Amino acid sequence: MHNLIEKIFKKRGIADANDLSEEEKRDFDNWQKILSKDTLTIEDLRQFLQNQIDVITGKWQDYSLENTKKAEMIAYFTCYKTILQVLDSPKQAREQLEQQLNLLL
Repeated sequence: MHNLIEKIFKKRGIADANDLSEEEKRDFDNWQKILSKDTLTIEDLRQFLQNQIDVITGKWQDYSLENTKKAEMIAYFTCYKTILQVLDSPKQAREQLEQQLNLLL
């Protein structure tokens, strides 16, 4: 357990993570995951980008949001989507090559 979390537990009189509610446990697990990483992985970046794309898509479906606000999100969406496609391009190239090679069999 990270030192900061231990201090918070001690201050609040929590002996163990098992004493937490389900919601608190989710927060604790998230804190642990964040505090235990030194660097981001490609998968972390991929997940972040997909989450941002999903947030923007959700906002575009909100009819109460002004169209000008929705239009402002196009640049962000395009940027996130492009980076995600770049990250996935080696995988797609490999799949295409495998299909071509299978045709030669």
